[in-house]
Amino acid sequence: MFSLLASFAVLIIGYFVYGKITEKVFSPDDRATPALTINDGVDFVPMKTWKAFLIQLLNIAGTGPIFGALMGAVFGPVVFLWIVFGSVLGGAVHDYMSGMISLRHDGASVAELSGTYLGKAVKVIMRIFSVLLLVLCGTVFVTSPAGLLDKLTPDWMNGTFWTVVILIYYLLATLLPIDKLIGKLYPVFGILLITMAVAVICGIVFSGGTYTIPEISLSNLHPDGTPVWPYMFVTVACGAVSGFHATQSPMIAKCITSEKAGRKVFYGAMISESVIALVWAAAGVSFYGSTQLLNQALASGTSNVVYEISTGVLGPAGGILAVAGVVICPITSGDTAFRSARLILAESFGLNQKKLINRLYITIPLLIAGGLLTLFAMLNDNGFQVIWRYFSWSNQTLAMISLWVSTAYLLKKGKYRFGSLITAVPAAFMTAVSVTYILMANEGFHLDKTISYALGAACAAIIFIIYIVLLICNLSKNKTN
Repeated sequence: MFSLLASFAVLIIGYFVYGKITEKVFSPDDRATPALTINDGVDFVPMKTWKAFLIQLLNIAGTGPIFGALMGAVFGPVVFLWIVFGSVLGGAVHDYMSGMISLRHDGASVAELSGTYLGKAVKVIMRIFSVLLLVLCGTVFVTSPAGLLDKLTPDWMNGTFWTVVILIYYLLATLLPIDKLIGKLYPVFGILLITMAVAVICGIVFSGGTYTIPEISLSNLHPDGTPVWPYMFVTVACGAVSGFHATQSPMIAKCITSEKAGRKVFYGAMISESVIALVWAAAGVSFYGSTQLLNQALASGTSNVVYEISTGVLGPAGGILAVAGVVICPITSGDTAFRSARLILAESFGLNQKKLINRLYITIPLLIAGGLLTLFAMLNDNGFQVIWRYFSWSNQTLAMISLWVSTAYLLKKGKYRFGSLITAVPAAFMTAVSVTYILMANEGFHLDKTISYALGAACAAIIFIIYIVLLICNLSKNKTN
């Protein structure tokens, strides 16, 4: 219990201390934002800071901080450390920088920013990579809520029924101006999401000793012996470090009316998401009593685990409230996943998104692709797990690239050149994670663990050395000038 309380405390302190340091490195000012200078009434729409914060939170708090945290809890309470320090030192910095740099470039996507700071070839790769990630993400965020809703409704409202309903909602949310549907629903959903998290953790803590939250340990408690490195760092993406957020932050960068609101909106939303991830990680390791039993429960489906924890801790009424919150989480990220994909493709093809017909040209094929992937997940017993694994790896790879883009920006534009270390260090870390995972994993090259560790570390070290050389050259150039 002490470890959980300490984890919450570190997240809060991290926001006020490290968040302030991150803000100082970027140095926001009073310049007019794209929401004010462009304001097209569709994607560039001025919003109040509190509303922008809630939308950003719901954009990024999809299935990841719930399902990912539960799957990460199979490794034991060591997962608390990754959620806390990953978020404060990596994830929140990543979200803040990706949002603020986009804001400085008229709301440009992470793909366009990659081209600006890492070269045209990277831009082309990132356009393709980002859209694929977002379609995978949208698919994950269709299948998981549909499965949960299937459990709460009559038999005729099965998974297929809810899949169609959710895809229709995604169509509307992707097409309509951001303030017409998303802007009106998300504040209400945000309150429900927060209420759900508070209800679950209170049910665990005040259970009269029925559930015991273990203290942090560095031991790997995964019953199958799956190594913590790099698997846990890929499994728990949302809630710690997530590249998906780099596709969402530019969306809200088009809506905030002051650069100085960035820390509250971007850094603050990530810290809040990590609180949600901690709640579900704690629920996972305490409700089942052992990682062995949690792993067995997950074998029957992550949706089942969420349902069992919610109803077991809070009873039928409270369980419905909790599950409703979990349903809203992925749906409110799935819609913006497809919306982000539309915006990236619109940038790529130069299509003016003020015209509805241009939005339709992009949205319809995206939703068809998402529907086909959803069908695959539903028809295959492990379809969801397969899609999740590829989504998780591509998610962390995108985070790695986004952090290197932020590093390149700070080297070129930053007021404090040494401040670029704030993104370079987590970028190198995520490079090691992504490379090692794809070399080791069954869905990757399936190489020997020792070889994968060595190559992953070497790749991260080489890129970091290149960064150090560029930093020294940059400092010497500035000193000469």
